[in-house]
Amino acid sequence: MNDPAMTRFPVPDVEDLPEDVQERIAEEEDDAGFIANVFLAMAYRPSHFRAFFQYYDALVENTELDRAAVEMIIVAVSGANDCLYCNVAHGALARIYAKDPHIAEQLMSNHRTANVSEKRRAMLDFAVKLTENQAEVGEGDFERLRDHGFSQRAIWDIGSVTAFFNLSNRMAHLADMRPNDEFYELGR
Repeated sequence: MNDPAMTRFPVPDVEDLPEDVQERIAEEEDDAGFIANVFLAMAYRPSHFRAFFQYYDALVENTELDRAAVEMIIVAVSGANDCLYCNVAHGALARIYAKDPHIAEQLMSNHRTANVSEKRRAMLDFAVKLTENQAEVGEGDFERLRDHGFSQRAIWDIGSVTAFFNLSNRMAHLADMRPNDEFYELGR
């Protein structure tokens, strides 16, 4: 049985939420076959829900990065931040988009030893450095990404996904968001 969506704040009843939030949750349930707990948790504050998912959609839909790269960044950053929810939920998506049943665990434990290309490793090194040592990010880091073929827009996108998931990880910790059981098996 699934844990509650979060333990530190009340989980709203979907039928009590504004209509647009209910519609978005229903769309996601239709797509996934279940309601990801992040939707229920973020719905605690509907105005925040709207902003959060509008930005999330922009990050995954309007990007220079392929979806596997986006999910790999999310998992590497979430691993660095010890975020159970995002590691499990986005680990499932990373496995699906990368078509690799082992990639999530490799990325969340140590992205430097993951079975990825040198280009992806450079991307992940940048994302984790921006997460753990943001004050040390310098021109050499940007040059390394450019040397691996990343455009300025792609570098922006790497940074945007990284920054957003640092926020998301902290919200998941704040709320004690719990991963849906379904995520543990997806993409295996």
